[in-house]
Parts: sequence; C-alpha cells; structure tokens
Amino acid sequence: MALKRMDNVGIVVEDLDVTIDFFLELGLDLEGRATIEGEWAGRVTGLGNQHVEIAMMRTPDGHSRLELSRFLTPPVVADHRNAPVNALGYLRVMFTVDDIGETLERLRARGAELVGEVVDYQDVYRLCYIRGPGGLLIGLAQELT
Repeated sequence: MALKRMDNVGIVVEDLDVTIDFFLELGLDLEGRATIEGEWAGRVTGLGNQHVEIAMMRTPDGHSRLELSRFLTPPVVADHRNAPVNALGYLRVMFTVDDIGETLERLRARGAELVGEVVDYQDVYRLCYIRGPGGLLIGLAQELT
C-alpha cells in the first residue's frame, strides 16, 4: 500500500483564539473547531482521559492543514518553543507567500517577530523565519522567479 498524502501538522498552543487569528491573517482558512475529550481520544494519544480544544486551519489551495490544539487536561508538560533552529525534532512550518515584506508587515501587527533577517537564496527564493503567537517558529518563502 502506498502513502496517500500528509493530512496535517499538529501544533500545541497556549491561546487558541490568538493563534487562529494569526493564521487567518497569514491567509489560512478556519476549517472548523471542536472539543475532543474522553477515554477514546486518550487511547490514540496515550495520555489517558484528555480534554482538548482544537481548530483545523487549511491552506488556500486545500492541500495542507494545521491542527491547532490547546490542552485543558492533561496539562502541557514540555515547551520546545525556544529551541534553536538546529534542535532535534519537529521545528517549524514553512509557508510560501506572494510578498514577504507585506506579509511581515501584517503579521507584525499580530505580534510576529523576525528571527534573523530576510535573505535571498540564489535569486530563487526570499526567505525568513518569524516567531508567531506563543513563540511558534514559522518560515516564510517568496518565489522570486
């Protein structure tokens, strides 16, 4: 059997509403919100009885999704948001945008901070990393050709 697709990337957040607003400003669509709880969910995650608020965000092309989760129970036990870009494990999500300068301006109004600087890679891409709500690391890429 072959792999069909990547369904979504999950991100645990502190403030679901602020994070939804940030990704709406970036250009994602809110596909839906729900509360997930109970013993069945804990069997999947291995966390036991859990209570989680989730929001599914979809890219405009409809091919990619972010699942934003805010755990009510059990409490969050680790925080990787301040890990440097060379840390092991899942690190960031990258989005292609039409105009990095305009996107940065809009996202800065929602608290985004540039990590390093905006750079051009071989006249093909303009790239940068930002810290979004709650310190989430997000990459932005603009195709230059």
